[in-house]
Amino acid sequence: MTEDRHELRPEVNLDDSQDTDEPAFDWMRTAAASTSAPAAHRAEPSPAGTTAEASSAPAGHEAEAPGDPTLEATAPERSGTAHLEPSPTSALQVRPPEDQVARRAAQRDAAASARPVAPRVLQVLMAIFLPFLLLIAAVRVIATPAFLWLEYFRPGFPGDGYGFSADDRLTYGSYAVDYLSNFAGRRYLGDLVLPSGSALFTDAEVSHMADVKLVILSTYGAGVLLLAFFVVAYLVLRKRRGAFGRGLFAGAIVTFLLVVGLAVLAFLGWQQFFTDFHRIFFSQGNWSFQLSDTLIRLFPSQFWMDSAIAIGVLVLVVSSLMIIFAWPMKRRSAEAEGAAARE
Repeated sequence: MTEDRHELRPEVNLDDSQDTDEPAFDWMRTAAASTSAPAAHRAEPSPAGTTAEASSAPAGHEAEAPGDPTLEATAPERSGTAHLEPSPTSALQVRPPEDQVARRAAQRDAAASARPVAPRVLQVLMAIFLPFLLLIAAVRVIATPAFLWLEYFRPGFPGDGYGFSADDRLTYGSYAVDYLSNFAGRRYLGDLVLPSGSALFTDAEVSHMADVKLVILSTYGAGVLLLAFFVVAYLVLRKRRGAFGRGLFAGAIVTFLLVVGLAVLAFLGWQQFFTDFHRIFFSQGNWSFQLSDTLIRLFPSQFWMDSAIAIGVLVLVVSSLMIIFAWPMKRRSAEAEGAAARE
């Protein structure tokens, strides 16, 4: 009898932390345990030191202590279900509010349609610099002995009334043109003499040619810098389809309009146009000579008119070709036809 009472005596819970064996979060509960958890949570020890579940347990079953480690282990077995945890990506399946979805979609569309600033700036600079680059290139083509030969031997070119033949003009004129593009000093022209022994160019003519050389070499240097700029612009814009072509197209349009405007001014008053041009680059006024001076005999007014026409034609032809081949509508049409053919 004493042994039976000793066996039925409840165990004393020495853990005063009041911590239970229940899961800390609801998602850790099993399907069966989650339904019975509130009732188990509300169970409190009876005055006799046993739990409410132990007092209400059927006869013939031993009471289970609140801290029994087998309680949690046997719960899934009694319920017949296994312990399940939520999927780590379950939160991604929850759709955010509609206003937030619309706002994010609008931001994506705005970011996709927005154009970067750097390519636009490069295209504007290309439109500004292209006329100067084409004009400088045309000047370099004209300032050659080959153009001198075409001028001196073409029909209708005025002859020299002071005795220079076409061959004399080509020889002496080639010295003057070569001087403009080399790095020689004034002696390159100052030491030249005629068969009679007199100097070919006067000091005033040599001084003017030195000023012209400074302007020409500075212009060629600017042309090299502009060419380097276009190379850099191509390397930057080549990954954006049609960006470099649009810059060339805009520059070609500006070049075409600029050359047409200058041609109109030159046609309306060539002498005034020629004078204003020299006043811009040679403000010191040492560009006026006598008809008997060598520079006027080699390069009469007709030569400068033909040079201006040749430069204008070259620039207009190149800019027109750029407009044709870089035309945006033609590019889009070709792309659309290519896309339709691939489909």
